[in-house]
Amino acid sequence: MLNLGLKKRAKHMRGKYILAEAKRKSLVRGLEAKTLNNFRSRENEPPQYKAPIEQILDKETWKSYGAVSTPPEIVSFMLKLSGVKTWESLRILEPGAGLCEFLEKIYQNHPNNYFYGVEANRDIYDIAHSLFPQFHLILEDFLLWKPEIEFDLVIGNPPYGIIGDQSHYPIHILKKKKEAYKAIFSTWYGKYNIYGAFIEKGINLLKNGGKLIFILPTTFMVLDEFKLLRKFLALSGKAIIYYLGPKIFQGRTVATVILICEKGSKGIELFEVKNLKEIIKCYERSDYEGGIIKFESNDSRTFEKGKIALGEVFDIHFAARSPEIKNHPKTSTRAGPGLVPALTGRNLHKGWIDYEKCFSGLYFPVSDAKLLRDFYGISHIVVGHTKAGKVVSAIDQKCYPWREELHLVPKSRELDLEKVAEYLNSEPVQEYMKNLYKEITPHLTMTQLKLLPIPFSFAKGGLL
Repeated sequence: MLNLGLKKRAKHMRGKYILAEAKRKSLVRGLEAKTLNNFRSRENEPPQYKAPIEQILDKETWKSYGAVSTPPEIVSFMLKLSGVKTWESLRILEPGAGLCEFLEKIYQNHPNNYFYGVEANRDIYDIAHSLFPQFHLILEDFLLWKPEIEFDLVIGNPPYGIIGDQSHYPIHILKKKKEAYKAIFSTWYGKYNIYGAFIEKGINLLKNGGKLIFILPTTFMVLDEFKLLRKFLALSGKAIIYYLGPKIFQGRTVATVILICEKGSKGIELFEVKNLKEIIKCYERSDYEGGIIKFESNDSRTFEKGKIALGEVFDIHFAARSPEIKNHPKTSTRAGPGLVPALTGRNLHKGWIDYEKCFSGLYFPVSDAKLLRDFYGISHIVVGHTKAGKVVSAIDQKCYPWREELHLVPKSRELDLEKVAEYLNSEPVQEYMKNLYKEITPHLTMTQLKLLPIPFSFAKGGLL
């Protein structure tokens, strides 16, 4: 009797679930049918004028959301790259929709689709809703939004920036939600830029075979903060990357790419866009596993022959952080007996160090420098972290305290530091790094430095 009762209850619950699911699907179909009729009834309407977001919101507000308007020619270029052959009855989503730049452009040429946009700012949402009543717009935080449908195309220009305190980070308005984001997104790591979470969410909302097309900063290609995102991309689909370089957005120098992810496929393709009509294919691979993305070529491979990665023969460290030095009881803001300047990147030059000028405004006993970092107490190579992507190095033979830069400590005493430093400053190295990384990041990262090839011969005692 008990088993019979359980079977009846289970059958009843299955029936309720099937009815609820049928009702949900019916509502979605009804909404989309109504929306499509609205599209058709507005096909011949003239476009309505709208100002860019930067002119509608005050500067502090649009910056706090990480919003930047997309140039119209870039919107058109992204649609051209989409590879969509049949624009008919597709579910199209624009996350962080703003004033629907992408949806509007698609609608002008292909109105017989289902258009969705998600926008978190109430003022912008109200304007967009009045301009485009034919679109299904949702006032919601895209990263916390839980739709019950999947999409054929997710396209847009997601917000850029790190979430944190207003004094240090642009996207401070979302600070209270940061912990919720971190709990949701598997790719969140370190000082994560919010656009990474948009990529993860966008891909997860795609149907198998669907496409994500975003314009983004290039930093996800090499920075360690995006190592989980790159792995996620490799597992989710084929990554197709079009490098645009800097100055795509007015008043901004950040280098950008167009990322296309074909969900369910595999591999990677990398292109360099010289201009919107000249595109050079760099390479295509079917075995991408999530490593950093470089502009590898026959020239770079030739340069690497007969060399060993710098990270194999040096331990590479970051300098002591500013708060650590400022709060140390031995730090002074005035010069005095036994005190020397805490050095910064401005003290570092190609082949030499300015030990006299105090750009940091902080002084520390040279005899106690190793209290900040052990390696400050030994002669070692210092490499610039913020030298516009160039490799600038010198040997610190006076063992001063540093507030910035990357520090190379040899794993063997047999290494010839002078030869290594001279080599790092050489023109062949600068050319190699420039061609391999373009302007992906304005800073030289620890990962890039670890991978930089140096000749085996620099180890005096032979192969280490």
